[in-house]
Amino acid sequence: MKTFKSIVLSLAVVSASMLTSCSLDEENLTTVSTEKSYTKAAGFEGLINACYADLYFLHGKVDYVSPTEAGTDLWENTGNNGAGYALYDNRLTTTDGNLRVIWGTAYSTINLCNTAIHYAKEVEGYDTQEALNAKLAEAYFLRAFSNFMLVENFGGVVLRKTSAIVDGVDNSPKRSSEKEFYDLIISDLKFATEHLPIRQDLRGRASKKAAYALLAKAYLQRTRLGEVQEYAKLALETAEELINNQAKYETALYLSDNTKSGYSKLWDGQNNKNNSEFLFLQANDHIQGLNPEWWNRGRTRQYYLPDLGGRGAEWGTGDKSLLYGRANSRMLRPSKYLLTSVFTPVENPADTRFAETFTYKFYAATNKTITEAMATTYKKDPSVIGYTIKNTIAKAPQNVNYYQLNLEEQTNVANDAGLAVFTPNWTIPAEEKSKMPYLVVDPSDIFEAGTNAYKDPSQYPNEPNLINVYPAFRKFSAPLYVQSNQYWLGDIPIIRLGDIYLVAAEAALLYNNDKAKASEYVNVIRKRAAITSREAEQIVSAGEIDIDFILKERARELAGEHMRWIDLKRTGRLTKSYFEQTNPVVAVNFDESKHTKRPIPQSFLDAISNTEEFGNNGY
Repeated sequence: MKTFKSIVLSLAVVSASMLTSCSLDEENLTTVSTEKSYTKAAGFEGLINACYADLYFLHGKVDYVSPTEAGTDLWENTGNNGAGYALYDNRLTTTDGNLRVIWGTAYSTINLCNTAIHYAKEVEGYDTQEALNAKLAEAYFLRAFSNFMLVENFGGVVLRKTSAIVDGVDNSPKRSSEKEFYDLIISDLKFATEHLPIRQDLRGRASKKAAYALLAKAYLQRTRLGEVQEYAKLALETAEELINNQAKYETALYLSDNTKSGYSKLWDGQNNKNNSEFLFLQANDHIQGLNPEWWNRGRTRQYYLPDLGGRGAEWGTGDKSLLYGRANSRMLRPSKYLLTSVFTPVENPADTRFAETFTYKFYAATNKTITEAMATTYKKDPSVIGYTIKNTIAKAPQNVNYYQLNLEEQTNVANDAGLAVFTPNWTIPAEEKSKMPYLVVDPSDIFEAGTNAYKDPSQYPNEPNLINVYPAFRKFSAPLYVQSNQYWLGDIPIIRLGDIYLVAAEAALLYNNDKAKASEYVNVIRKRAAITSREAEQIVSAGEIDIDFILKERARELAGEHMRWIDLKRTGRLTKSYFEQTNPVVAVNFDESKHTKRPIPQSFLDAISNTEEFGNNGY
């Protein structure tokens, strides 16, 4: 065993809550050997703290958006950012920075977890073995989480079971099979389900419900490697452990009433920091900003923005606002398939999930009077000329903890006096649209009729180019935790209960084609997406349920939540023919022989001695 003198365990800033997870004032553990540091309870818990730190560079950050959502049926790119993922072209290479972050995050976390697992057998200071195991189970959970991310993105790469701190670095690594990855993932999660506590005092820490949820998802994803019925049965049983024992595991779906759907309550800022549906989450400190990178959190929403500073500005919107973030970060826009096939393109549907997933009303940042030239360009009726769209910019004084907005969400929604841009997912008749005193961009304005493609502006020289005026992704945007036009300090769900109901439904189909059970779980999720008086409109029959229906249901429920790429991978929809039907721009370059895995980062390939033997997944 190697001893490293004067090792400093750097946690960066794990979070305000994590820093209070244990007392480190018993002795100075930063100038002693790893054996002495990590074999004391305080040092061991510091090591467990460190296992969480790198996960903060995934959810809520740009590095995790494109690899998980771009290049799917739900989104298209709007520029160079993420274009390699969205188009599967020659920009998706081994030097891609996003992949380096995912790879580095996973292996850094795995190494810290392996270090904790190695020293656990020597730790002193716990009253019982179970008390130690409860802490150790967090390392097993996080190792499984990281390996799950690795194997789904990169396939069978290096399955590390030992600590580089203890055993040194392996400069000539060998690949393991994807099945070997899943064997370890499942084993780790079984340990976690047995030993993690039901409740953690600190937000963001793994508990039993997180372990059962990830195990159910891992079993389901494992079905893509064969032995489908066996692993589908295990996925169903594990998901049902959570679903049938919600009180035991301290979780619950939000219930609808006749004014607000349960799905709306799920995203309500008032419920964010103690959310009953969040099974595993990224906890963000909104009070003092004690997070890795401090206030630089929750930026996901700004990468899905429409053009509010170009076409929108002609009608009074600004390219920056506290609610929408920085328009210069625009990266992804919704596909026609997402807006008009996944979501029902009608006004006032029973299903509230379109309205909770997207902002489609944008308000003026300045008074704007509609001129004759505007009316002519945008084919408006003369009756709207001279109408003044009201300035809605207003913000309550900064609170000690957060900004509270006083614009779209509060002041002008009722009468829409400041409405400047309206982007519904349903089509409005041309005559009606011409008399609306604001810019209206509906699917007929941005999509080709009869296809799932955006319009080519060059083919419509006499029309204004509106293809970058579309609904904005609004999850992770509750005004209560908007910190600036860039940062959002709410907690971000990584796994939540609604996902597990849909895991159970899919597993029921794969296990024994039990459509009745699958529809039961799907209908729970569909009904809670409506107010109580409209729940009946949401119910679907068992005969309507198949994998494609569930895949659409997962899109309605989980769009933008970093799951779509592996959903398509699991269900065999990462194919050229599927994209030709749903999102044809993605299909052009898609190569099924390599694009179901990501490139191996060049930084890793440069650091090993057997690069040619290891390979780079065909890139």
